Amino acid sequence: MQLSIRHATRYTYTEPLAYTIQQLHLTPRVEPQQHALHWKLAAPGHMSAYTDAYGNLSHMLTLDGQFGAVSIVAEGVVETSSPWQGRIAANDTLSPLIYTVSTRLTAQTPGILELAAACLPDGRAQTRHLLNLAEHIFGAVRYQSGATAVTTSASDALSLGEGVCQDHAHIFLACCHAHGIPARYVSGYIDPGDTNHAASHAWVDAWACDSSYEGWISIDVTHARLMTDAYCRIAIGRDYEGAAPIRGVRRGGGTEGLSVDVQIIPK
Repeated sequence: MQLSIRHATRYTYTEPLAYTIQQLHLTPRVEPQQHALHWKLAAPGHMSAYTDAYGNLSHMLTLDGQFGAVSIVAEGVVETSSPWQGRIAANDTLSPLIYTVSTRLTAQTPGILELAAACLPDGRAQTRHLLNLAEHIFGAVRYQSGATAVTTSASDALSLGEGVCQDHAHIFLACCHAHGIPARYVSGYIDPGDTNHAASHAWVDAWACDSSYEGWISIDVTHARLMTDAYCRIAIGRDYEGAAPIRGVRRGGGTEGLSVDVQIIPK
């Protein structure tokens, strides 16, 4: 499948922005199941390209001057294929064990531990166990846009019983980590089809130990299914904070306004 993607982010300020530095994860990862046919990233200021510790194609954006608004646009066409049984063939340089460490957003609480115990074995999990966990999370936390923020922890989202894709992903990661199972956060895009879910998306990779395979499988927790060719992977990390599309700090600007428009057109 080919996905035509356009991701436009616009910041507005009530006072002149004096300085900002932003980490951008807005370029598709180089992986066997996807290939960017063409891709461009446009923003004011100075951009420096680099590859971060997780293998994400990243940019550091710095702006020094008087800005009343800042627009960042990423767009292009990505050719994707469906990984068989969700299995991700990637040339990772990091041990999967680094993805067993909990973060602030994936901390383990009694509610997380109870959910994990109901769905997962200790240490090693098969694909069926991991999909079972996704189905339980899908049933326990209703998709509701605006119910949470990017700072909401897995435990808080589980207690609330509502959330969005990053909450589903964080709960899944927290449960896996509670049983020593490597699992990592994925940010990217999805062709939403005829659903009302956002085109910007978050899901997970988890370490499966099946009889004929041991390695990463990619699971969309929000839809309780394995990744298909409807997905474009942008970044991986331990949680949202490590794989966020745009994250940084600023000086000046007063009150900030934000608008995001993401369009995905399958070809």
